[in-house]
Amino acid sequence: MKNCAEFSYCLTAMLVSICLASLSADGLAQTQMVLVATGSTMPEPLYVLWGDEYHKSHPETQLRYLAVGTSESASRVLSGTGGDLGGGDAPIPENQLKEAKHAAVELPTVLVGIAVFYNVPGGATSIRLSGSVLANIYLGKATSWNDPEIARLNPDDKLPNLPIKVLHRTDGKGSNYIFSDFLSKVSPEFRARVGKNVSPKWPVGTAFSRCQDLLASAAKTRGAIGYAELRCGEKSELSVARIRNAAGEFVKPSTKGISEVALEMESKMTNDFRVSLTNAPGKESYPIVSFTWFYVPVHPQDLQRSHAVKEYLSWVYGSGQEIAQAQGYAPLPPSVLQKVRTKVAALH
Repeated sequence: MKNCAEFSYCLTAMLVSICLASLSADGLAQTQMVLVATGSTMPEPLYVLWGDEYHKSHPETQLRYLAVGTSESASRVLSGTGGDLGGGDAPIPENQLKEAKHAAVELPTVLVGIAVFYNVPGGATSIRLSGSVLANIYLGKATSWNDPEIARLNPDDKLPNLPIKVLHRTDGKGSNYIFSDFLSKVSPEFRARVGKNVSPKWPVGTAFSRCQDLLASAAKTRGAIGYAELRCGEKSELSVARIRNAAGEFVKPSTKGISEVALEMESKMTNDFRVSLTNAPGKESYPIVSFTWFYVPVHPQDLQRSHAVKEYLSWVYGSGQEIAQAQGYAPLPPSVLQKVRTKVAALH
């Protein structure tokens, strides 16, 4: 209820700003359009930047972004109360799509990677972890940093007898979905007990709503481990784990490793883009990768607003991809980008 109240307040404020933006200083009507987007916190910096850059070249259109989380954004879009665009880091569940009052199209925007951050004193600056060991940590089965399985993966490091402090995100977050999707693929026990979900029932750990808060807590907590989108932790002084991929290589997350996943999976992309990219093949592929999506209402009531949304999306899949790449994000591979542009062209 609190989230709903906060969302309603923010959306009301946005609508007021739209009305105010429609008047000039002398009270005469202007042709300016203010689009409201809801979505996850993960790509918020990029989406805000996109809005600013789009407004520079299209001064008649402004964008306002409300970071409400993946699950909340999907629910709002499908109920018709989510503004002009939604967004998240997980495909909308099939049953939710079927039962929705309003249809939506899911369009990937960029690729994101989930990094595993940790705080272990000493010389272990790049600990190697497998998916199965990570699953055991998040199941509460591996409880110390000198656990035999962790030590076996890191024979050159003297790991301390230090309790592992597990940190995770709160319910409804797309990073939960990506991380749990990977763990479910590599650990049958994790798949059976927890499964992939935006709201996993974690057996252990402390929850954080924002990735910044999770990383700040990890930095102050000896023995902490947590996960967050790679760019969210770029300014953090925490160490980043190397994760074993499907080819058996231990890979540190990077734009190159994330882009490699898209190239390896390009031929398997479907026209609805509802594809899992975790644990992809490829020697250099980073294994915890996903699209982040826009959720676009299919039958908007306001044709002028829907035209403005379509114009903005056309820009996102042109100049917007170049901006994303310059910011360190992995853009969509060419064949996927062409499919997305075709979808955008078909929007009404």
